[in-house]
Amino acid sequence: MQEKQNLLSTLPSVDEILKSNQGIEWLNTYPRRFVLQGIREAIDRRRKGIIEGTVSDISDEVTFADIENIIKRLAAYSLKPLINATGVVIHTNLGRSVLSEKSLRNILQVSGSYSNLEYDIEEGKRGKRYTHVKRILKEVTGAEDALVVNNNAAAVLLCLNSISKGKEVIVSRGELVEIGGSFRMPDVMASSGAILREVGTTNKTHIFDYENAINENTSLILKIHKSNFRIIGFTDEVSIEELVNLGKKYKTPVMFDLGSGCLLDLRAFGIYTEPAVREVVEAGVDITTFSGDKMLGGPQGGVIVGKKDYIEKIQKNPMTRAVRIDKLTLAGFEATLMEYVDEENAIENVPTLKMLLQKPETLKERAKRIAKRLKKEIKDVHIHVMPDSSRAGGGALPEVDLSTYVVSIKSGGISVNKFEERLRKGNPPIISRIKEESLIIDVRTVRDKDIDGLVTGIKAALS
Repeated sequence: MQEKQNLLSTLPSVDEILKSNQGIEWLNTYPRRFVLQGIREAIDRRRKGIIEGTVSDISDEVTFADIENIIKRLAAYSLKPLINATGVVIHTNLGRSVLSEKSLRNILQVSGSYSNLEYDIEEGKRGKRYTHVKRILKEVTGAEDALVVNNNAAAVLLCLNSISKGKEVIVSRGELVEIGGSFRMPDVMASSGAILREVGTTNKTHIFDYENAINENTSLILKIHKSNFRIIGFTDEVSIEELVNLGKKYKTPVMFDLGSGCLLDLRAFGIYTEPAVREVVEAGVDITTFSGDKMLGGPQGGVIVGKKDYIEKIQKNPMTRAVRIDKLTLAGFEATLMEYVDEENAIENVPTLKMLLQKPETLKERAKRIAKRLKKEIKDVHIHVMPDSSRAGGGALPEVDLSTYVVSIKSGGISVNKFEERLRKGNPPIISRIKEESLIIDVRTVRDKDIDGLVTGIKAALS
């Protein structure tokens, strides 16, 4: 007991530490609030540890190191960059699409200065923020008009509220999807004020199901792209061309919620399940909605393109202001969309497209380079390159397996779960996956500029 009392009496006071050389240095580097909190927390830890008998070393060196670690943790940003080694390109938990260099530069230039966000330079009067992306969206989609809001769920909600409040919207039962976070299409429709008119069955819906449902209170025919799941087997669904013809027959607008939203025709790359936006617009769809941060590869946003009369009506909805995007998003969107004027540029410069469409031989070469460096710097660890498969992620291309190469790492000195945890908690964090008791680094999502940090992080985790 006396030993504990002696240890407790040697604990420095907060004021003593603040007046020390190290304390003064911390105050010059970090906010005073965090320095005080770090000192108090470290002292409290030691006091508790002494009483419980779990702490015997209260030297200044150990105490000060603990204080500095706490201060750094408090002063660090919660949202931070990391290395995605999962192979999932549009990883919702990891921020979805990585923005292009042009997009980042434009965001920096626009946000670091005043801008013509809502100012018409030509006319010298107030303008509209949506004009900055309208022109280029019309160019790359072929639509008459366009609008961008803060995400695709908001885009769908806004369209339904503007066109169908208090009226029926016809939807196939097999398309009543649930997106991430348990947001369900029937709930979104209910919130918009639209009345759901469900037709067909889970696996089969025919054109006569839609036609029989049309009545004097029908305001819209809605088709929803099954971008995050597939129904296979004994199935049938109505094509968008058939629905457009039906809409023309009964003078009822047709809306297509594409979800992922791809601006390129991916059939040339062997992907046949994702319709291109231009293809949908050219089919005669009145309103098309899709995400900006999925297949498009831009910042988060919900894009609405279509016939001018409908877009103007949607834009006049008071709800539009509640879901509008800011100048940073607009700057990123415009720069990303500019890449699509030349499709070859888009494939090369938009990171999401580049990662999705990488050739297996390119991935294999990158995996071999990483494995070679790891073998050179880390001993007594099993490291080898092997083929595997990646996924697009973000609810896009649910059935498409992307051929990839991975670096498999197995150590006899640490469990694979502990290895994964150390990587995840490193600086920078490295997010990997586990397969058959080995740690897997899928190089599809490891960019060249990530490699040095990846190797250093793996080496530290195994040391």
